[in-house]
Amino acid sequence: MAELGLNDHHQNDVINYMRFARSKRTLRLKTVDSCFQDLKDSRLVEETFTVDEVADMLQGLQLVVHSEVESELINTAHTNVLLLRQLFAQAEKWYLKLQTDISELENRELLEKVAEFEKAEFTSSSKKASAELMKPKLAPLNEGGSSELLNKEIGRLHEENEKLKARLKTIEAQATGALDEKNKLEHALKDLQGVQGDRKAKQNTQEISGLEKTVATLKSEFAKTLNERTASQKCLEDNLMSTKHDLLKVQEQLSLAEKELEKKFQQTSAYRNMKDILAKKNEQIKDLRKTLLKYEPED
Repeated sequence: MAELGLNDHHQNDVINYMRFARSKRTLRLKTVDSCFQDLKDSRLVEETFTVDEVADMLQGLQLVVHSEVESELINTAHTNVLLLRQLFAQAEKWYLKLQTDISELENRELLEKVAEFEKAEFTSSSKKASAELMKPKLAPLNEGGSSELLNKEIGRLHEENEKLKARLKTIEAQATGALDEKNKLEHALKDLQGVQGDRKAKQNTQEISGLEKTVATLKSEFAKTLNERTASQKCLEDNLMSTKHDLLKVQEQLSLAEKELEKKFQQTSAYRNMKDILAKKNEQIKDLRKTLLKYEPED
């Protein structure tokens, strides 16, 4: 199809959808015309109307027309969704992912091409007659285009498989060359190590024996130092324990001596005389307080 860039099969589907849309649009326009006619027949029966009556009639007509147009727009949107669903379902059966560009729906140039296509298709009576006899039919999924699509996919996979095989052979050759080079390097390294091995072995043996002697000397010195510190610590602990026992004995003896000294002091005549004097003084103080209370003025 030269106008929209589609093949004949898709051209027939587009024409069938346009016919369906035109029939729905014509039916809805007739419904809108009937709304106006109903208003004329039911309300325009008098010669004069007030402003309020005219406003009321226009408001009622507006509500009816708004409801009809809104219903048609909603139905058109839902119909387009069902059409897209059919196309996507057929694509998913072959694991295809279709893409849509919503911005192209407002492309004025493309919209004008569609309008011209519709005008050219439906103005000719012969095309109308042939279009009415044409029945919409979906392409079978197991014939024609589907088999061709499957064959193309198989061919593409075959070519890709051949490319992968060639790449695998190249990688195997490179790996074989690298392995040979590695073996050569390993043999050269072994030969070089055989020449220098004896000299390095003797030198390493001497160094290892010297290190072993040094380590043994350090171990013995460390063990000796550790034993000396352990013995010194044990001696200090014993001395500390004996000192604590002696201190406790001395404290106990001091306590006994203090008690004995206090007991002896209480048995001396000086202590008894001092005790009697304190008792007499306390009696004298009590008598003086009683005498003082007698001479104090009353409040």
